[in-house]
Amino acid sequence: MNAVVLQPTYGAGGVTVSDWQTGVFDCCDDMGICLCGTFFPLCLSCQIASDMNECCLCGASVAMRTMYRTRYGISGSICNDFLWLGCFPNCTLCQLKRDIEKRKAMNAL
Repeated sequence: MNAVVLQPTYGAGGVTVSDWQTGVFDCCDDMGICLCGTFFPLCLSCQIASDMNECCLCGASVAMRTMYRTRYGISGSICNDFLWLGCFPNCTLCQLKRDIEKRKAMNAL
């Protein structure tokens, strides 16, 4: 049996492969997001879900990270998303929020 390691991209093939704007452990890039993710991760999850027009309870999910990643052509896999969120949930949430904010600043969201 072959394992699926890549998933289909969002849209009709027009999405190019890119990478995250910051790394998972680049928390000092935005101290406000870092502090919110450290002390109020549920609040940060709701902010992320709101940014993506989704239910507040979905912000800290593998599905949300995967949807965001596929929407912007960020390389990776569902398994990778699961592992990051399972091992480093707060850092992963902060990375997602930083990426959203950077794309907003570039008018790419």
